[in-house]
Amino acid sequence: MRAICCIGHITKDKIITPKHTVYMAGGTSFYFSYGFNQLPHKVPFRLITKIGNEDIKAVEDMRRAGIDVEVYPSRHTVFFENKYGEDQNDRTQRVLAKADPFTIGELAEAEAEVFHIGSLLNDDLSPEVIRYLSAKGRISIDAQGFLRKVEGERVYPVDWQGKEEILACTHVLKVNEHEMEAITGLTNPRTAALKLAEWGVKESLITLGSYGSLIYAEGKFYEIPAYKPADVVDATGCGDTYSAGYLYCRSQGMGYEEAGKFAAAMCTLKLEHSGAFDKGIEDVRRVLRTNVTL
Repeated sequence: MRAICCIGHITKDKIITPKHTVYMAGGTSFYFSYGFNQLPHKVPFRLITKIGNEDIKAVEDMRRAGIDVEVYPSRHTVFFENKYGEDQNDRTQRVLAKADPFTIGELAEAEAEVFHIGSLLNDDLSPEVIRYLSAKGRISIDAQGFLRKVEGERVYPVDWQGKEEILACTHVLKVNEHEMEAITGLTNPRTAALKLAEWGVKESLITLGSYGSLIYAEGKFYEIPAYKPADVVDATGCGDTYSAGYLYCRSQGMGYEEAGKFAAAMCTLKLEHSGAFDKGIEDVRRVLRTNVTL
C-alpha cells in the first residue's frame, strides 16, 4: 500500500508573469508529486493521472525522476494559461483544453492511507468517486478545482456543488483565502475554519499568501508564518507544494504546527523560481533555521 496517493490531471501550462512567459507541464498533481519526490523517501507515494498521448513525455520525465506514476489515457490534456500581475497572489486563467474525468473503475485498485485529491476543474472527480475513495483511506483535498467551471475558454468561479456531502468525508482540506470565502461565505479565517469543522473537516489549512497560513485541528488554531524568499519569481504550484510538505510531515506523525512550518518553508523555496520545487530537505531546514518571516 502507498501511504499517500495523489489523484489529478497533469496539465500543459502557459505561465505569464511580468518578467517572462514559459511553457511547462503543471497541475496540482505535478507540483505535489515533484515536491514530495524531492524529500527523503520515507513515505511511500504514487500518482494516478490522466493525460493525452501527445503529452506522455511529462509522465516519462516524472518516472525518470523516480516518481511512481500510474497513467490512464485521455482524449486531451488539460491546457491552462495562467497570467500573473505584479501581485503574485492574483491570477487570471484560461483553459484551452479539458481532460476526461476520473472514474471509479480506474481507481478500483488504488490503495493508500491518504488520497490527496488534486482537482483542477469542478467535474474532474465526482462526489461518488470521492465517497468511494473515502471508504478506502483518508481524504485530503485541494479545493481550488472544485470552484472552477469552464465555459468556452473562460474559467468562472462557482460554488462547490455537494460540498457538505464531500467535506463530511474529508480529513484534510487546503484552501486559500478566496476559496475559503467562496466555500463558507465568511471572510475571517478563524470563523471559516470553525465552519469547515462543523461540516466534518478534521484538519483545515488556510493559506493567506504573504501573511502565512492558519491551521485548525482538534479544536486548536495554529498560526504559521510566511518565510521571506530571496526573490519572488513564480507562485504557480506554491499551494500544491504546501500540501506536499504538510502531508509528508503528518504521515510521519509530526504535529500540526511543525508540519505547517515545514510546508511554509517549502513554499518559500518554490516561490524563488519557475517550475516544481527542486530543493532538498536541508534547504527547507535552512529556511526554518534562518526564521526570517514576512
